[in-house]
Amino acid sequence: MTVAIVIIVVAVVVVVAIGAFVASKRRSEAKQAERRQEARETRDLARASELEADKQAAEAEERAARAKREQLAAEEQQLAAADHRSTADDLHARADEIDPDVETSDASNPEAMEGRTS
Repeated sequence: MTVAIVIIVVAVVVVVAIGAFVASKRRSEAKQAERRQEARETRDLARASELEADKQAAEAEERAARAKREQLAAEEQQLAAADHRSTADDLHARADEIDPDVETSDASNPEAMEGRTS
């Protein structure tokens, strides 16, 4: 009878060991599955973050291009204003030259320079 008890105890120990091994393997596989899922989620978050960064970069580039266009338009407008101002000044000077009631003391006026000596 002692041999039967020993065989039963050994069989129980073997069954418990096999059960522990199987349970450990399942826990390990479950943990790996969790890690794989976490890695997938992390990659998805990284991809979403990359897309958001790309979007923000594109918006910044677009804003910079708009600012550059605005700057060029403003410079163009300043040049046009300066040209108009110069034209207006020239027209005022010409009107003063033509007007007999206005005496010009402009050194660039050749008629005013004729009677002068250096």
